Amino acid sequence: MSLPELSPAQKLQEILYAKIASSPAQKITFADYMALALYHQEYGYYSSRVSIGAEGDFFTSASLGKDFGELLAIQFGEMWRNLGGPDPFYLVEMGAGNGELAQDILLYLESEGDRSLLAALKYIIIEQSPSLIKQQQKLLQPLAHLDLTWQDLTALADEEIEGCFFSNELVDAFPVHLVQKSQNQLEEVYLGLKNNQLVEICDRLSTPKLAQYFADLGLDLTQEQYPVGYRTEVNLAALDWLAKVAQKLRHGYVLTIDYGYSAAKYYRPARNQGTLQCYYQHRRHNNPYANLGHQDLTAQVNFTALEDCGASHGLQQLGFTQQGLFLMALGLGDRLNELSSGKFGLSEIFKRRDALHQLIEPTGLGGYGVLLQGKNLTTAQQSLQGLTDYI
Repeated sequence: MSLPELSPAQKLQEILYAKIASSPAQKITFADYMALALYHQEYGYYSSRVSIGAEGDFFTSASLGKDFGELLAIQFGEMWRNLGGPDPFYLVEMGAGNGELAQDILLYLESEGDRSLLAALKYIIIEQSPSLIKQQQKLLQPLAHLDLTWQDLTALADEEIEGCFFSNELVDAFPVHLVQKSQNQLEEVYLGLKNNQLVEICDRLSTPKLAQYFADLGLDLTQEQYPVGYRTEVNLAALDWLAKVAQKLRHGYVLTIDYGYSAAKYYRPARNQGTLQCYYQHRRHNNPYANLGHQDLTAQVNFTALEDCGASHGLQQLGFTQQGLFLMALGLGDRLNELSSGKFGLSEIFKRRDALHQLIEPTGLGGYGVLLQGKNLTTAQQSLQGLTDYI
């Protein structure tokens, strides 16, 4: 009699337990756990289970219709003109979700953009998830006549790109280290096994980079104002990622859109359990060990760390604002006003007005951070419609 086949979650649990058992001191960092849960090539959430949109676990700005992508396309057109109309002009989308954002950007540039820009355009998608790549390629097949490719970031030559690297809700999904104040020292949260059950273990920091991270920010979490048991996240992967992006960029921009805070707000003493959240079927909860391989794990972005990391790798700080202000500067207000022109039916007006308001709602998507950095830019090239009025 054959044994019943294990579910994907059970198989991933077996892989996790084996990884812990074979690791030094039989424990792994939370960052290792998060990387496995999200990115294991066969059973990780982003590799096999991710679902974006109304029927999925979460939605993004691109899920609300074409306006977000079209407004970004307007910004990219200005970037191309600022750079003097280079040919080729690269747009490198990092973490392209289900492909909707790329579709909206490319369709707008094809129908409304400068024909010279379209002829010069090379659109590259950087994506880790095999499942998402399949979704993207299926959706974008009608645009196959454009110069559209999927590549690995490491495959790009150093200083190859003239144009813009951009991402929307990417950095929040990078694996994070968990640290916790224990008495008068900072320790790291590891995962081990006890009676064949997953348990947390606090021990010495796994790398000196964690202590250096806080030293660079001018923060000391062992000070009295931070309570014993204070727990938070450190996204070292984001710094490695941005360093690689800066290395590949020769001339142009890095646009990062995500939810997060400045370091002072992120690591305030009152936020004593950090920002780590889990999303499963549009429900948010705080248990990262549930629904293994079937839920999204995410932490807010420390934009101060990205700013400082960028500066240390040759990226100029051009501006930081909220998504709502950014999109309004690019013409979202005009799109709202156009709904009163009589061109649209009543149901379309209500649906699109709601979507546009969600994009700028300060307590929701409109409150997301928009960070713009650049490399080897003249003073004139640093001025952009979406940011200059709100720096």
